[in-house]
Amino acid sequence: MEFESFFPVLALIVGLCLGSFYNVCIHRYVTGQSIVLPGSHCPGCGHILSWWENIPLISYVLLLGRCRSCRQGISPVYPVVESLSGILALFLALKFGFGLEWLAYMLFFGLLIVASFIDLKIYILPDIITLPGALLAFGASFILPVFWLDALLGALLGAGLFWSLQWAYRTFKKVEGLGTGDIKLMLMLGALVGWQGLPIQIFAAALTGLAASLIYMKKTPGGGMQTPIPFGPFLALGAVIYILAGENIWTWYLGG
Repeated sequence: MEFESFFPVLALIVGLCLGSFYNVCIHRYVTGQSIVLPGSHCPGCGHILSWWENIPLISYVLLLGRCRSCRQGISPVYPVVESLSGILALFLALKFGFGLEWLAYMLFFGLLIVASFIDLKIYILPDIITLPGALLAFGASFILPVFWLDALLGALLGAGLFWSLQWAYRTFKKVEGLGTGDIKLMLMLGALVGWQGLPIQIFAAALTGLAASLIYMKKTPGGGMQTPIPFGPFLALGAVIYILAGENIWTWYLGG
């Protein structure tokens, strides 16, 4: 079997394994722990996980979603993150094949997964991800299909738009409509998609964010309107949609 044919399967496996690491990063950032020490363990009883308890997805199924030692339930976020990471790695492999583009987008998708789930948990987009991510995204424009000037304009226009929205909310509605973390995230995302990708990225983010809000409000009658929903994960999703399908979307929209 040629490597090109086998690579999507390999990418899926790599993505699943990286998803396990992303789970560690998410949980330990939220709880203020080091991502290095201690080793993988149950957050409930401290049980140190054996190798077979660390296999992405498979271990969750074998353990029936519970710690082998204390029987405490394992958060379903773990298999969700692993699955998401694996699927995105597969899609990137199918679109770009193996090469610098695949490696670069794998890095950025990993950063977006970690940042998004942290935002969902504690309403924070960590500067340690968004700011270095913005610099890396601009640097990566020299190997990705985004011209460096388009990446720079995308970062400035994307962040500038969301800064303007934040200012308008603060000035006219006296509320914090958008967090500063969203502005910093748009520096990174704007550089990744370029200024040409901003319309699709922002529209996709708004559409998916609205859909999620409506579903949440329907499932939590009376309390849904008072619960803030972070926008960062949807901004990230919009960028992922553009990177994976932006060309097809533009072709469809223009009637080509």
